[in-house]
Amino acid sequence: MSASAPIGDLKALADVASKARSVHVICLGLSALDQVWRVDRLFADQSEKIKAAGYGTLGGGMAANASVAIARLGASVAFWGRAGNDAAGHEMKSAFTAEGVDVENFRLFPDGRSSVSGIIVDSSGERQIVNFRGLFPEAADWLPLEAVAGASSVLADPRWVEGAATLFSEARARGIPTVLDGDMADAEVFERLLPLTDHAIFSEPALTSFAGSAKDDSLAALARFGCRVIAVTRGEGGVSWYENGQSHRQAAYAVEVVDTTGAGDVFHGAYALAIGGGLDVRAAMAFSAATAAMKCRHAGGRNGIPDINECLAFMRTKP
Repeated sequence: MSASAPIGDLKALADVASKARSVHVICLGLSALDQVWRVDRLFADQSEKIKAAGYGTLGGGMAANASVAIARLGASVAFWGRAGNDAAGHEMKSAFTAEGVDVENFRLFPDGRSSVSGIIVDSSGERQIVNFRGLFPEAADWLPLEAVAGASSVLADPRWVEGAATLFSEARARGIPTVLDGDMADAEVFERLLPLTDHAIFSEPALTSFAGSAKDDSLAALARFGCRVIAVTRGEGGVSWYENGQSHRQAAYAVEVVDTTGAGDVFHGAYALAIGGGLDVRAAMAFSAATAAMKCRHAGGRNGIPDINECLAFMRTKP
């Protein structure tokens, strides 16, 4: 498949950029505070000490980064999630607000502990991540499900299973597309969420863990769950997906990679926006691949996320 969809297929996104079309996405799941160290090389398989060339603290988390991507791309977005009523939780909430993300339902629990990640990024942009997922109640009975009626699409990651199942069930009942960020999770998590998912997009490690392989045949095997689209992102290998009984592939956009942190999250956010905006799957995959590639040209999980006009201009320069 060509690395880009015809620009005419992306007109709906230009309408979003001009405010002629309104798109609202609800993202639910993990918000983490990322502590990032920049090094010349990653740790080897032994005890050692490495000198950092740089350090920073940034907001992170799969659904959280996706929500920021959607806001940067020009659509309306709300983040639904949990954190502790601690310094990290308040820092994350302030960062969302500064990005224009609706945080009315990002709850800071008095007895909770926020999720914090340590990320090591090497000179080639590859990274190693250690994450403390936080401690909060699992119950999702406080979510304002009546608000789902105003969504164009909804996205969830697998870190808050009860919340994702609750959100997806409500969206399904209302005919609103559901998008699952298929990151690493136990098999029972996917077995619960996939039957409620319209568009499931896995990482290669997560697909391998759940299906036994990241090959395209594994995507077809997961069609038994009834998803409209089953996909896997492959980094510089692009993205493969299974839809309507056929396999498809979208090539990656060639860029000079500085940092891949958050690229998958940005892909998912762009995809949820595109599907909510009425694009077909092929055009949504091309737009999402372009958005993620542009982010990889910058250090940091959220730095370099383009707006829609920048992304469309970038795609026009590619064959």
